Amino acid sequence: MNTRNYQIQREWMLVSFGHFTKADLVNYKAKIDLTGKLEKGRIRATAFMGCNNISFYSEFKNNGNVNIKGLLSTMKACQNMELENEFQKKFETMTKYKVEGHFLTLSDGKGNIMKFVAADWD
Repeated sequence: MNTRNYQIQREWMLVSFGHFTKADLVNYKAKIDLTGKLEKGRIRATAFMGCNNISFYSEFKNNGNVNIKGLLSTMKACQNMELENEFQKKFETMTKYKVEGHFLTLSDGKGNIMKFVAADWD
């Protein structure tokens, strides 16, 4: 495993996404967990946006490209599904990533970004 993967394979708290405030994201405990096993360059990962458990595959390439595929979610109906619905709509469209210090930024090349901070950083 190279150091780039090591930087990626951690739990990331969502701190910036769309019109949601950082307080909203903290309140929902919004996160992605990339600590899953690395197999053939892909990480089996999970996400949580306040209601359902979401799983997916991610492949972080050395050139800064990312592939996110196979989003599956449990089907609980929760009071406020806005964040989860928006996340699921946009997450698989993210094609680029950058790790800077304790931050992971995903982007789609069209101006949409998701910014995360490492959960083990304080």
